[in-house]
Amino acid sequence: MSEKPDTPAQLKARALRHLVRREHSRAELARKLAPHAESPAVLGALLDELLARKQQSDARFAAERARALSRKYGAARIRHDLRSRGVADEVIAGVDTMSDELERARAILERKYRAPAATREERAKRARFLQGRGFSIDVITRLLRSTEEPA
Repeated sequence: MSEKPDTPAQLKARALRHLVRREHSRAELARKLAPHAESPAVLGALLDELLARKQQSDARFAAERARALSRKYGAARIRHDLRSRGVADEVIAGVDTMSDELERARAILERKYRAPAATREERAKRARFLQGRGFSIDVITRLLRSTEEPA
């Protein structure tokens, strides 16, 4: 780390390098740039400028992050991840994390377990697995009931 803070131009270049690699939430970008900024006011002004120019967007970050996580996790886990990265609840509510959650859970379960659950213990194990991945009890119950073999 350099001993003196970056100039505003250097700070903007650093911010853009971060944003070129991947989308960042405002809070993530602020955390990464804070050690290099002269003051919180300079950092705030830069973040406002990036937002005004649509170079940084929490909504875009949330949509991309939700899309990336949806292959492995359910809506609850995705919402928790977005909150932990500093995304506002209003933005999280606008992200479509519920689209076809039953099919996502089915695909995850089929990747993990090749054969259908034969015993109650196996169904319970699969339910705990899906619950840990952030799927709702309603989705888990519907999925496990639909895969049960009729007796």
